[in-house]
Amino acid sequence: MPVYSFEALTSEGKLRKGVIEADSAKGARGLLRGQALVPLKVEALGAPSGSMAIPDSAGDSASSGQGLRIFKRRVFNATGLGVWTRQLAGLVSSGLPLERALSSLSEEAQTEPERHLVATLRAEVNGGSTFARALGQHPAEFSAIFVAVIGAGEQSGNLGLVLERLADDLEEQQALKSKLIGAALYPAIVTLVAIAIVMFLVTYVVPQVAHVFAGSKRALPILTVLMIGLSDFVRSYIWLMLIAMVVIAGLTRWALSKTLFREKFDAAWLNLPILGKLSRSFNTARFASTLAMLVAAGVPILKALQAAAETLSNQAMRTDALDALVLVREGAPLASALAQKKRFPGLLSMFARLGEQTGQLPLMLSRAAKQLSNDVSRRAMALATLLEPLLIVAMGVVVMLIVLAVLLPIIQMNQLVK
Repeated sequence: MPVYSFEALTSEGKLRKGVIEADSAKGARGLLRGQALVPLKVEALGAPSGSMAIPDSAGDSASSGQGLRIFKRRVFNATGLGVWTRQLAGLVSSGLPLERALSSLSEEAQTEPERHLVATLRAEVNGGSTFARALGQHPAEFSAIFVAVIGAGEQSGNLGLVLERLADDLEEQQALKSKLIGAALYPAIVTLVAIAIVMFLVTYVVPQVAHVFAGSKRALPILTVLMIGLSDFVRSYIWLMLIAMVVIAGLTRWALSKTLFREKFDAAWLNLPILGKLSRSFNTARFASTLAMLVAAGVPILKALQAAAETLSNQAMRTDALDALVLVREGAPLASALAQKKRFPGLLSMFARLGEQTGQLPLMLSRAAKQLSNDVSRRAMALATLLEPLLIVAMGVVVMLIVLAVLLPIIQMNQLVK
């Protein structure tokens, strides 16, 4: 049955918002009037085009919407999706039927878009659709992996347990991303501040010094001459430099959109001394975590490998994962297939072999993901700890050179006066 959001006035004149199920917009208004409410507008939920609000005087023909939402934000961010999944898992695990659990989450939603989305999911489930199919109608909010895990949980009859594992995986991935962002934030801020200070000194302070000593017939120190030349170059060609940077960025983005170039670039990135190992561990941890979750949910190993490969942001490692999928399809054990792909750390194939030997593949893959995530966190923090003093020293050296370029002519003139 279709779901409609509404705004109506109570008998006391207060505004009331909510959602209601009805056969049509006219039926929804009739139900509202039956509850002693005066409907102001009714909006159909779940329409792909994003239907517009319908005033009470409008006919049912207008209920399909009269415009499109050009800019539409996601209802759930990464953290919000994890929290929502955890809440749903708690309700379902406690024995509450899925339809009632969704109804409760709809009532407790903190934002109007979230309330509408959950109400739409509830209506589709109440109408006989599976939860996975209902989620699949909203690909912008729920990834294919999310839907696949939910579908496997419904088929196995362990939806509550699968939701718990899914929530754990989402929270772990978000925690790892937060650690990486936190480790990179301070060096990024220091770098931006350093660039801003240097640009100010080069484009404003140094030209003032050059103007002061322009009339002097004394030879300026070589450092001052070089700094004045650099300042003139930056001031003369700064817009050309900015345009060149934009063009280079655009060309780089275009080149990375080509599969062959992207694969070679990502393969070269993995060979970098520090960043390469960090990228390899991060991608492998995400791959192992997703694969463990899918296998534990009952997804066939081939489909699980296919889905887990899609989570790899490194194209070279994704190609290796798909090659491993071909080997497994041909009858090779998972551990043997992964061991042949040297871009994946040996830790992954070792834990996969232990899992296959003991019959606890999901558990061992989860342990591998945990260990690799810890390795990523450790490397990221070590890199940030190393970069912080290096950036500060580099900034100090550059500023010192600029200050010396300004002070040396003054010192030279003082010595001549004496």
